[in-house]
Amino acid sequence: MAKLVSRIYAEALLETAAETGKGQEMLEEIETVSEILEQNPEFDTLMKHPGIPKQEKAAVVERVFRGRVCDEITGFLKLVVEKERYSQLPAIFRHFTDQMKKLQKIGVAYVTTAFELTKTQKEQVEKRLLETTGYVKLELYYDIDPLLIGGMVIRIDDRVVDSSVRTKLDHLTKQLLNIQLG
Repeated sequence: MAKLVSRIYAEALLETAAETGKGQEMLEEIETVSEILEQNPEFDTLMKHPGIPKQEKAAVVERVFRGRVCDEITGFLKLVVEKERYSQLPAIFRHFTDQMKKLQKIGVAYVTTAFELTKTQKEQVEKRLLETTGYVKLELYYDIDPLLIGGMVIRIDDRVVDSSVRTKLDHLTKQLLNIQLG
């Protein structure tokens, strides 16, 4: 239920972004607001406190964000507080951000390798992924896992491409065990 509610709020925010033509601005401001909220847990505590009336919380949101972010974001934050959905704000923002990136054809890829890639290798990975995915831009996050032995594992959305030596050895081991047992 919470996931559905956060998706509905995010979709409403997306519609506002489309109607006003402020999609990119709203995306950047939402990322900024998210960072501010993460860095200020006391604000989060205040907004979730059951003893503070929602009207007072909405007034705090108004004072904190009016003039610092666009009116649409301020109004949205007030609405979320007034509807007592503040605790779902991270999920709403995540869904909004994911959908905006899809609309802008920006992909997010997680690349795991056995060792640190050079700048040239990273550029080659990005170039190849752009050629094969249909995205116009990628946000790449790299991780190192020495247990892979070699090769790499790439995850984009719900797709995983695993060309690691470890996985190839695991498959080979299974095949050899099947031959011996058969």
